[in-house]
Parts: sequence; structure tokens; C-alpha cells
Amino acid sequence: MRSRDTIVFTALVGTVMFVGAGVMALVLLAAGAPDAIAIGVVLAAIPVGPLIGSYLWLDRYEPEPRSLLLLGLGWGAFVATSAALFLQAFDAFALGSGEATQSVVVAPLTEEAAKGLFILLLLLYRRAELDGILDGIVYAGMVGIGFAFMENILYLSQAYIGDDDHVGGIESTVSLFVVRGVFSPFAHPFFTAFIGIGVGIAVSSRSRVVHVVAPAVGYAFAVGAHALWNASLLLDDGSGALGTYFVLMVPAFLVLVGFAIWARRREGAVLAAALTDCARRGFLHPNEIPWLARLPARRECRRYAASVGGDEARNAMKLYQTEAIELGFLHHRFLRGTAPPNYRELGEQHVQRMYLLRPHLIWPRAAMPTVGADR
Repeated sequence: MRSRDTIVFTALVGTVMFVGAGVMALVLLAAGAPDAIAIGVVLAAIPVGPLIGSYLWLDRYEPEPRSLLLLGLGWGAFVATSAALFLQAFDAFALGSGEATQSVVVAPLTEEAAKGLFILLLLLYRRAELDGILDGIVYAGMVGIGFAFMENILYLSQAYIGDDDHVGGIESTVSLFVVRGVFSPFAHPFFTAFIGIGVGIAVSSRSRVVHVVAPAVGYAFAVGAHALWNASLLLDDGSGALGTYFVLMVPAFLVLVGFAIWARRREGAVLAAALTDCARRGFLHPNEIPWLARLPARRECRRYAASVGGDEARNAMKLYQTEAIELGFLHHRFLRGTAPPNYRELGEQHVQRMYLLRPHLIWPRAAMPTVGADR
């Protein structure tokens, strides 16, 4: 079941990403201004590194597969942007919505749906990778970063080219970059984080009602926050955006950051409790728990292993830590009654890999188990 779901997920996401990349390539080529596109790409890339680094920092307790995080970035950049462009163009053609309606209603509805679909696909096909709210925030952040990157390329390129109402050039481009890349680079990750929170609540609950309602409520909050921000950009030719930014967006973003940091710290307590129960069941030695549940202790273990046994010992310790952490969070979901259907198969795989790695481990003296676990 796990293998089939993984294949379906990879094939589906890969196919639509290929199509989305083709659509966005055509959109950029249609602009007919390679210099403008080059400037747009360079400026749009500036905030990407710090944003990704922030989400990877949040993700350190139980790092998500880098392949899935990259897929999230690609989905945001290619699939979500192309889908949103198509839906908004269809709305303009079929319904004739004006600029204000497009910005405040159509764009939030379509863009958040297109971004959130990736997280819902994870929920359907890679549910075992979602352990709670923090995972949802991290995946939502990656999708939002990818979307913002591609959207910024389009906006910055257009600002450089100019139109009938605005003079183009580098000054206009830099001014727009300050607004989008300096003051509000977190906007799209922030909006979509509500969907991630909703999905995280869903996977942490045993209620079928919550499984449906939580993601829907998260989507509603994402659309509402997005609509509020876009509406502020239309007030008094954008002068209302500054007030919305400092009065609403900054406090809301700080609350979300605080919530994410709290969730990250909570993961440490959750992991320690789950590993303690794993130790009682014989899956690992109790002496290992402090060196697996705390980030500084993990780093110390890897440094000590490398100092004694070189890169091979460090890699063995790193792999063992990864398997133990995955086992711990899976076991936590088992204890809560929210484990995926194939949790037993996944758990046995983690335990078996830990068993094979154990003879190659070099622990710091204070952490050396006197008796190895037998399983």
C-alpha cells in the first residue's frame, strides 16, 4: 500500500509539475523581454534563501524528506502559479470580473486552493510524513515560497517593462522589490500556513469530522488573510497597505512565528515521551533517549562519533538518529490512536534498520548503553 501510494503521488505531482513548468515557460517567453526576466529572476531569488533557511530551522526535530520539500517548492513555483493564472484568466473571460474583484476575491480563492492542494495530496498519499501541525506549516511554507518566487518574477519583470499606466525601468522594479521582497516576502507562506495548520490538526485527531472541517477552516483563514492583504493594496492607491502591514500583518505573522516555535519545542517533549515508551518495549536503550530527543545532544553524538570513528561512524550515528526519531513520532501517533494504517510495517522497518546500525555506533561515554536493545 505504501509503495503504491508513493508511486501514485510521485507520478501525479511529477506530471502536473512538468505541465506547469511548460506553462510558466510559455508565459515568460511571451513577455519577449529576456533582460526584464533576468532582472526579475535575480531580485525574486534574493529572499528565497533566508525563507527556506527559516523553515528548515523549524523542521530540525524531525526533518522532512528533502525530496518532498523540493516538490513543495516546485509545486508552488510551477503548478500553483500556472493553475492560478489559468483560473483567473478564465474568470476574467467568462465572468468579466473587474480588477478589484479579481484581486480581493478570485486571486485568494484560486491561489490558496492551488497551493493547498499539494498539502492535501500529502494527506491522501503520504500521510505517514505528516506528524502534526509543525509539518503542515513547513510544507505550506515551502509551497508558499515557490509560489512567491515565480509570482515575483512575473511582477518584477512587468515592472521593468512598464505599461500604459506605469513607466518601466530599474527604479520601478526596485521599488516593487522593496514592497514584495523586503517588507512582505513571507506573505504567501503566511497565508498558506493556515492550510498547513488545518491539515496538521486533521492528522492529529481521531475525529472524522475534524479530518474534513480542520483543512476547510484552514483554507478559509488562508483566503481571508490573503483577501485582506490584497484589499489593503487597493485602498488609496496602496497607501492602506502600510497600515495593514504594521497593524495586522506583522502582529499576525509574529503570532504565527511564536506558535511555530512553541510547536517545535513541544515536538521535543513529544519525542522524549514516545522514545521512553519505545525503550520500555525494548526498541532502544533508555540511555539513548536524552541523546536523541535534544538537538544539541544529537550534534554532540555525531561530533564524538566522527572524532573517534571518522565519517563512517558519523554517518552511522546520523542514520540511526533519523530512524529513531521517525520511530518516535510514529509511535507517538500510535499512542494517540492517529497512526497511519501501515504503521506496523513502518515501525518494523525503523526498528530493523536501527538493529543493523547499532553495531556501528560510537556513543559519547556518558551515553554508552550497557546493554543493547535486542530488536
